[in-house]
Amino acid sequence: MKVRVAAAQFFSGTNPVENLELCRTYLRQAKDAGAQLVVLPENANRVRDYQTRDECFERSEALDGPFVTGLRVACRELELHAAVGVDLRGARRPDVHICSVLIGADGEVLHLHRKHVLWDYEYTLFIPGDDPYQVVDTELGRIGLHLCADGIVPETPRALALLGAQILCNSLNSRGPDEMRVHIPLRAIENRVWHVAANTVGGPADQWPWMGGSEVVAPDGTVVARASESEPQLVVADIDPVVADDKEAPGLGDLWRWRRPELYADLGAGLHEVPVASMYGPAQGPKRSLPVAVLQVSWFHNTKWTIHRAVEQIRYATRRGARLGVLPELFCFRPGEVAADPPAAAATSAEVLERIRAAAAEASLWVVCHLVEQAEDQRFSTAYLLSDDGDVVLRYRKTHLNRQERTWASPGDDLPVADTPVGRIGLLVGDEIWVPEAARVLAVRGAEVICHPCSWDRLEAATMAACERGEENRVHVVSVARLDNPAGLGSQVIRPDLFEPGQPIAVMRYPTGHWTRGGFEEQLVVELDLRDANSKMMGHHLDPLATRRPDLYGPLLK
Repeated sequence: MKVRVAAAQFFSGTNPVENLELCRTYLRQAKDAGAQLVVLPENANRVRDYQTRDECFERSEALDGPFVTGLRVACRELELHAAVGVDLRGARRPDVHICSVLIGADGEVLHLHRKHVLWDYEYTLFIPGDDPYQVVDTELGRIGLHLCADGIVPETPRALALLGAQILCNSLNSRGPDEMRVHIPLRAIENRVWHVAANTVGGPADQWPWMGGSEVVAPDGTVVARASESEPQLVVADIDPVVADDKEAPGLGDLWRWRRPELYADLGAGLHEVPVASMYGPAQGPKRSLPVAVLQVSWFHNTKWTIHRAVEQIRYATRRGARLGVLPELFCFRPGEVAADPPAAAATSAEVLERIRAAAAEASLWVVCHLVEQAEDQRFSTAYLLSDDGDVVLRYRKTHLNRQERTWASPGDDLPVADTPVGRIGLLVGDEIWVPEAARVLAVRGAEVICHPCSWDRLEAATMAACERGEENRVHVVSVARLDNPAGLGSQVIRPDLFEPGQPIAVMRYPTGHWTRGGFEEQLVVELDLRDANSKMMGHHLDPLATRRPDLYGPLLK
């Protein structure tokens, strides 16, 4: 069934009566365009110029107040579904919740979502919601609601998708470009759902403008409609909600079957019962430097030459002052070689591991390499963390296997973090970067650096998924790519910037990146500050790890 959806972007001023009429105008325009579902921005009822909680309470209204009532009448008259962001009073003064209200074509309120994750200053004026996640089954499809900062962390969109949402309706009030360029499309891709997002745009000329960029994104990440980043606008698109029921991702298989909920128990543990609890809030202490080398070399010419190049890269990294080096995914094998002959690959890997261990010891460099491990009658896709003495300090057997890997490997059963002299290190391999729970577990277990041997499967794996894993967890992510990766990209180091007052909003919630070129043997040395990963603050008030809601994460653990 085709459904026509719309996203409206505009700026709401200080007069709720005028704002109601503005919203009604966009509803009428959407109806004229044939839309059946419209998403309006967050706080469509009134711009937030409040100075105190009491003033916020006075300026807000109840669910049965004139603003929501007026929208209900309009939806009934136009026979239109709408999801609208409204700041509504709580049960007691001065509590106010940031809400998304889903109104049916008959004018009835179908669902009220109280925003779980607030953006920075919002914690000074509003109260986070604590309602369980809920998906609404409508005649248009199954709809899940969230608002703005709910989507800059993975849990809310993930839980709604796991509960069966086909369409995510996202009302935003964002000044950052990261929403429409990363968060919105990524949450669609990693959950394979439709994402309809409406943002505020413009505003007073002497203030940082709201970013606009409202968009409709398909489950595969295709942007099917996008608005201007500077002007009020309505965008319309036709979608087929049933497409979101197909969770088959190219090369990976069914995304829900790909998940390993039995490994995610840490996500349901109490906030102060996990290692990351010691890292909540601002960082303490002096800078902790870790120079990391991207050892971008993979199979070229022949296996012997490739191994020689890897050893030379390790020696060169030490001369450049690096303390940790990372090699790409299955760096010593041609694409498809392991699947074609797993026993031979395991035998070669055993020899290569010894060569790399010796090189690490000779160069006094910590090294991460990814190979095929033979353990009795099983084989694993294994990433090793080797000490500067050449010892195996951490052995990570890839837990989320893609379709090809399942033909030759057994899955691992843990997401370990090693506490070492060069920091607390976690490992992920290749396309696991698409699994938000995997990096989240490593962060909850206290990882400061995630080393990620990879072979980018598509552009967005680097530009969206790996970047998001770094920022939503406030950890360093070192992704080192094969020269022949399908996306044709180079390697990437992502580091969360230590929050400091005065940072531009885009820097506050999006990490700094360092890149190499694709297709060339290169080496990049980046100096990481491990202190950055020990500050989970994204702003003055938002800690995206300390504000998690483990009591609500049941859908992630089933």
